[in-house]
Amino acid sequence: MLRSTLYSLAVAALLLGGCNRDKTEAGTQGMNAAADEAATDAKANPTIDNPNVASDTEAPNPNAPVLTFAEKQFDFGDIQPDSKVQHVFKFTNTGKTPLLIADATASCGCTTPSWTKNAVAPGATGEMEVQFDSHGKQGLISKQVSVRANTQPSITTIYIKGNVLTK
Repeated sequence: MLRSTLYSLAVAALLLGGCNRDKTEAGTQGMNAAADEAATDAKANPTIDNPNVASDTEAPNPNAPVLTFAEKQFDFGDIQPDSKVQHVFKFTNTGKTPLLIADATASCGCTTPSWTKNAVAPGATGEMEVQFDSHGKQGLISKQVSVRANTQPSITTIYIKGNVLTK
């Protein structure tokens, strides 16, 4: 990562030098100075390798709520044509502060999520019901529901799949 940062800075220095009206080159000393500055900045602001954080710039919050699903995928198996099937995904807030689901969106209009609207206290449970309408569908299906909450990362994805039989 440090190499790519240094390379990016060197390229930026060359590009900025190309826009200079005086047409002066950055030269080896200028590029080395930029590299030294980047190395100093990297030492002053080290990145933290945390899989629960969505980006390098987002600071981890040890008190954040944690959305823990009992299962992240459900297989309906064979689904009758022109029918609606549903499954309830149960979850627990395994974090230290109340969990609030802001939104849940499905990958297509045939899948409809509904969820616990109230804040879920630490240690408490909630539900995410996912309904699939097989009308107009046929064969293997795989759908996802993205759950946006006050967690880190803010998006958790659950999946449904099945096989819609032919008429």
